[in-house]
Amino acid sequence: MMHSPINSERPFMAYIGLTMKGFCMGAADVVPGVSGGTMAFILGIYEELIKSIKSFDLIFLRLLFSLRVKNALDHASWQFLLAIGLGILTAIFTLARILAWLLQNQPVLIWSFFFGLIVASVFTVSKHLSKWTALIFVWIGLGALFTYFLVGMVPAKTPDTAWFLFMSGAIAICAMILPGISGAFILVLLGKYHYVLEAVNNRDILTLLLVAAGAGIGLATFVRLLSWLFNRYHDITIALLTGLMLGSLRKIWPWKKTLQSMEDAHGNVIATAQANILPSQWDSELMIALALIVVGFLVVCSLNFLAEKKNGDGDVLLSG
Repeated sequence: MMHSPINSERPFMAYIGLTMKGFCMGAADVVPGVSGGTMAFILGIYEELIKSIKSFDLIFLRLLFSLRVKNALDHASWQFLLAIGLGILTAIFTLARILAWLLQNQPVLIWSFFFGLIVASVFTVSKHLSKWTALIFVWIGLGALFTYFLVGMVPAKTPDTAWFLFMSGAIAICAMILPGISGAFILVLLGKYHYVLEAVNNRDILTLLLVAAGAGIGLATFVRLLSWLFNRYHDITIALLTGLMLGSLRKIWPWKKTLQSMEDAHGNVIATAQANILPSQWDSELMIALALIVVGFLVVCSLNFLAEKKNGDGDVLLSG
């Protein structure tokens, strides 16, 4: 499907505002459970984001390969995506170190917050089903069972090879255009969340380029696939997404017992096998953890409420 060029004429201060909105999206996507796509809805730029991504189409490539660079740039909304992308990258590079420290030093507390975020995401995403039928429950169940066993099999130390990093970036970027599930959450499932955070903090350019290359390819292709899936199989897609998040709670559960561990090249101890357990005692850490679960839950509910209020009709999972 061909898309007409998007009018990108804006004053300079408007692009500064877009960069700030991109920062908010990036801040959301750094945290597993909060979607940058949902943030884009709240900030009123989701529809333009979808159209801007789609503007890099076959027409753009044909013009570019014909060396008609100016015409290609006029066709694509590169100014909008550049401003948004700059804000996203700024958020990632400024917030990654804080999250890496928390995961290393306060894992129960940070995973409690993430757990609340994702539980709320299960409810907010499932609300967008047009009707509940027995078949929908089957799809939710299949998605939940698949993810439950998948995250149980995925080792904490997944491959650090180029192809896996590329694939991780390609899958994780889907969150930018899919409200309800974040790229950081996908990286958690793939066992690459902490690894990519460390790459950001250590300025590991090769790793970041591989992840970014995968993200670029994933973004260009998935936005079209997503539109097709939602248009043809809306409720099935939502049901599978709901099941995916529901089953993934096995991996996000804050209280774990390490069964096996190893030390990486940097001296960090990495758990290779863990079992979920109940808290051993009622203490101040448990009270704080429970409070953080509630806070995480309320954060996503509040974001979803604002998104629905902004959108008007409550359907924040299908646009463009």
